[in-house]
Amino acid sequence: MPQQPVELILLRQWASYMSIPIWVMDAHGDLLYYNRPAEEVLGREFDIAGPIQAREIATLFQTRRIDGSDLPNEELPLLVALLEHQPSHGSLGFQGLDGEWRAVEVTALPILRPPGEMLGVVAMFWEHPAP
Repeated sequence: MPQQPVELILLRQWASYMSIPIWVMDAHGDLLYYNRPAEEVLGREFDIAGPIQAREIATLFQTRRIDGSDLPNEELPLLVALLEHQPSHGSLGFQGLDGEWRAVEVTALPILRPPGEMLGVVAMFWEHPAP
């Protein structure tokens, strides 16, 4: 992968210290990093999964609404933040890299360099407690 903007490098460093699951992607939608707390939720260590190109993400992580119905890609908080350059939050189910389905809350924030250049997205997420 090409050299990333310093803001994304620093964001990755910050995410490595956080105790909640965090996902960092670039302006093209490529997954650059997820931290250790995210590994348990996503079902695979980042060192094994590595960066993932945008076109592969949809095939690796199937998503749906919490009630099991279809969730259009344009409603995914990550894509709303990326494409509309605004924060987004939602509840969804997804299948992790270990094949397990999980229900999560996701908050995604666009990373913009003034005067509005899209650098990427950071998402924080956590599992819903089991009923």
